[in-house]
Formats: sequence, structure tokens, C-alpha cells
Amino acid sequence: MSTHTSPRAARPIRLGPRSVTALILVSVVGLFAVGWPLFADARSAVTDHAADAPWFFALLLPLLIAVVVATIADCGMDAKAVAMLGVLAAVGAALRPLGAGTAGLEPMFFLMVLSGRVLGPGFGFVLGAVTMFASALLTGGVGPWMPTQMLAMGWFSMGAGLLPGPGRGIGRSGGRRELLMLSAYGFVAAFAYGTVTNLYGWVTVGGMEHGISFQPGAPAHENLVRFLAYVLATSLGWDLGRAVLTVVLTLTVGGPLLRALRRATRRANFEAQVTFEGPGEAPRGEAPHRAQVTYDPE
Repeated sequence: MSTHTSPRAARPIRLGPRSVTALILVSVVGLFAVGWPLFADARSAVTDHAADAPWFFALLLPLLIAVVVATIADCGMDAKAVAMLGVLAAVGAALRPLGAGTAGLEPMFFLMVLSGRVLGPGFGFVLGAVTMFASALLTGGVGPWMPTQMLAMGWFSMGAGLLPGPGRGIGRSGGRRELLMLSAYGFVAAFAYGTVTNLYGWVTVGGMEHGISFQPGAPAHENLVRFLAYVLATSLGWDLGRAVLTVVLTLTVGGPLLRALRRATRRANFEAQVTFEGPGEAPRGEAPHRAQVTYDPE
């Protein structure tokens, strides 16, 4: 028997057509779920139910995320991938409370960037959503806002897996260029995560000043100005703290952690191709049914 890995980077989950379709659908619905306040005009049916729409999407998104996770798992998520998912999700959930109450310092974000980078966009999306769900249970942060956070974290981790790989102008694996690229992505994506989650809070939180509150049916440009004012007044410091900490941790400990994750991925031997050799097919001087394992050189 011979076991060989593919020459490309081993990934615990390879996205098939069904998985990609499910991801696209949930992303489109998710974008509408968080972005509708900026685009719905006074004649929109959604605007007529501005108070109900966030709660409707809060119920819809978990079902869609569950469909995506089930579809991805059905396309080849084996026991080794599930075990790695459980370990990383547990670590991420434990990291989040360490700084969540201090200026938005959340160390789990850099782990999501590195994990999505090494393990791919499919695994990254599942890991981000599961980690956010686990951390909400751990910290008591379960509420109607949680599905939006799960979706945003899934996008955050998935995006890292879509970045160009080593050998495409990035330099060697775990090198300085790769860390700089991941730091830049983490910095920008941290603000994007904050923007997505802020859109949900902006619509549901009441009692705000007229200059920053959501006005159903108002022109898009006016609501956009109000939203920017809301972000500046409520969450810019948190988003900046999250972004800076992600950059610092990626540059300082990102290299060793990337190498550790890639080593674990190689040893797990995802996507191994198994072939059987009869006694007569064994190389001369070697015992039949010899097991050969060739790891990806990344």
C-alpha cells in the first residue's frame, strides 16, 4: 500500500461545487441581512418592517450557516479535520475573553487569520463560525446579534484562506512577506468585521441621538453619514485596538505558529491518496505491501 499526498498544499476540506454554491448563497443573504439599512428606500417592503427585519435575519442566518457547515462536512470533512476544528475552536473561544473587555483587544482574531491561511477557505469559514458560537456560550454572549457575529467571523477566516499562496510573489512559506501580507489583511479585515457587526447594532439599538441613529426610509447617503458618525462615536477605538493587536501578534508569533499549523497539517496527511500493490509489484529487495508516506514539501 502506498500513501501519497497531493503536490499542492494539503487541506482538511476541499470545496466542491455544492460547498461553493452554499457559501455564495449564505454570503449573498448575509450581505443583504446586514447591509439593507443603507440601500432600502422609503418604498421598500423591508423599510416598512425596519423594527422586525433584524430579528427575522437573526433567525434565518443560523439556519443558513448550519446548511453551509453541513454541506462542507458532507463534502469530505473526516475525523482528523473534525478533531483539528475542535482544538482550534476551543483555543479561539478561550482566547476571546482574555481581552474582549479592554478596548476591543481580542487575540482570537490573529489565530483565525493564521488558521484560515493554512487550512483553506472552507475550513476557515467553518472554524470562524464555530469559534464565535463557542465563545458566545463561554462568555454568555448569546443573543440575536450572535448569528451576524458568526457570519462575519466566518468571512474573516475564509478571506485569509483566499489570499495568494507562497510562490506567487509572496516568498517562502512563513517568511516576512507572508507575515506582512497576513498582517495587512488582518488589519483591514478587523475593521470590516466591526463594520458588519455595527450595522446590526445600529438598527436595533434605540435611544441614540438623531444625528447617528438609523432613519428608516431616509436617502441612502444620509443614512450612510449617520452610520459613519455612529461608528466614530461608538466603536472606532474597539476596531482599532482589535486591528493593531492582530498585526502585533501576527508579526511576533505568526511565523512559529504558521509552521506549527503546517507541520500538524502534514502529519495529519489530509487528502492522502492510497494505492495497493500486490506482492509482485513491490520494489525489489523490499517487503510487499510497504507503506510509503510522502508529505507535501510546503
